[in-house]
Amino acid sequence: MPSIYDTIRADHDNHRDLMARIEDTSGDSQDRQKAWAAFYEDVKSHAAAEEETFYSKLMTKTWGQDSARHSVHEHQEMDDIMEELNEGDMASPGWLTRFKTLKHDYEHHMDEEEDEAFARAQEVIPEDEIEGYGERFEKRKSKERGLIEEKREDSLED
Repeated sequence: MPSIYDTIRADHDNHRDLMARIEDTSGDSQDRQKAWAAFYEDVKSHAAAEEETFYSKLMTKTWGQDSARHSVHEHQEMDDIMEELNEGDMASPGWLTRFKTLKHDYEHHMDEEEDEAFARAQEVIPEDEIEGYGERFEKRKSKERGLIEEKREDSLED
């Protein structure tokens, strides 16, 4: 069974690949639409599952709270950009420019998470306390896939 760290890293690798595919597309092409849809759904479900499993565990440890809060805040900032892109015109040059901002921010976030947040978590959460969290993350992520549209509608109402 993969660890929470390996599970999140695998998702990050997939997200990096999808972002590269999106960046290599142009206009409102079918390739861009497919890559964006895959990226949007996976990142949305990934972030929610990460917050509800990994970051909630990290926040139970005093030394992990700042790191967790910082990452959750970044999730919200990126979510806002993703919603903007999801509603935007993919054929517009501004869409790709805004996507490149998201890509830059998300790459920074993933690197920071893998280097700093994981290191902090490994310092403050004993391995026996986090065992099985990779599987919990995957189950939660699967459930979150079905909640994306509902959460999106709730957010738009706020």
